[in-house]
Amino acid sequence: MKQPTVKAMNLLEQLQALDFTLVELRLYLHTHPDDEKALQQYNETAGQRVTLKEQVEEEFGSLAPNEPFTPGQASGWGEGLWPWQL
Repeated sequence: MKQPTVKAMNLLEQLQALDFTLVELRLYLHTHPDDEKALQQYNETAGQRVTLKEQVEEEFGSLAPNEPFTPGQASGWGEGLWPWQL
């Protein structure tokens, strides 16, 4: 079995940090819906997450089995490491 690379682990840690930040900001915005600065930070962080997720999936394959299926392209599942092994 392949071992996860340091780069893969770093990218996943960055993705987890962005996910945590988004959850916290979303909770904050539920109680402070008029906080424009928090909303701006949420939108910026969400954009960073999209970019990083695309980078991770381009290099290592899909992170989730329920991602949209693209006809004519292999899903990547079963090839190489599983997402939790990255």
